[in-house]
Amino acid sequence: MDLDLKLASKEINEMLWRDHKTLSTAESCTAGRIASVITAVPGSSNYFKGGLICYADEVKEQLLDVDADIIEEKSPVCEEVVQQMVKGANKLFGTDYAVAISGYAGPGGPDNGKSGVIVGTIWIAVGSNERIATKMIEEDNGRDKNLAAATKVAMQMLRDFLKEEDLKGPEE
Repeated sequence: MDLDLKLASKEINEMLWRDHKTLSTAESCTAGRIASVITAVPGSSNYFKGGLICYADEVKEQLLDVDADIIEEKSPVCEEVVQQMVKGANKLFGTDYAVAISGYAGPGGPDNGKSGVIVGTIWIAVGSNERIATKMIEEDNGRDKNLAAATKVAMQMLRDFLKEEDLKGPEE
């Protein structure tokens, strides 16, 4: 794990632990990488309740309450899907915050771009039931680099989101 990921994970750990808040993940394309980074820091069991790897659309629909019509209309790689994944993960795990991610990491997408979503497109959402921040990455540098970049962006987004929520950071 690179230094930036370790530092972000440590800050997230301290903010959640000190404020007695909980976290879960719902990961499609990253298949548990985000959960792995979060739990690499000692003490994560104090706030991390669990994660769901939801590669299949029916898992997103059945376990996270993602609207099948949105998936059909826009694809599983869109802002609305990851927003619903955040809310679904918070409900499923009973957490205060969640990180959700869905994308086409490569080398090919399921419909070869017919949906308008190209390889390298990854949507990330972090949030609570009240507020969700989203970001789209759209750059294809090969599967491994795409997934590494998405994991790093997700961790930075979570850290920044928690700071905006006014959780106590390491310096407080």
